[in-house]
Amino acid sequence: QVQLVESGGGLVQPGGSLRLSCAASGSIFSINDMGWYRQAPGKQREGVSCIDSSDGSTYHADSVKGRFTISRDNAKNTVYLHMNSLKPEDTATYFCATSCAHAAGIVYYVGDPYWGQGTQVTVSS
Repeated sequence: QVQLVESGGGLVQPGGSLRLSCAASGSIFSINDMGWYRQAPGKQREGVSCIDSSDGSTYHADSVKGRFTISRDNAKNTVYLHMNSLKPEDTATYFCATSCAHAAGIVYYVGDPYWGQGTQVTVSS
């Protein structure tokens, strides 16, 4: 059984920064690509960022490219999402998952990954 626990969300002003964390239990972490996703009220879940398990390559959706950075610490079984220059349209619940892929500027998941419970990010003045 794999458990994912996100943290680090909160209220931030436009232009501000946050760092989200996703702590994973279970040995699956080191062999899985890990992704961050978000869902705003009334909208579909959207892929944000993806990090490869083998070489640490990272990929970001066009909507966050240049502002968000994904990283992982395999020793701590934790993946991070560093968010800078936040905009009101970044407001959403952010989830991590044990799957990600990328193509044509979008990030998406495949199969039936494990998901965390989510952490709320609100960007507002």
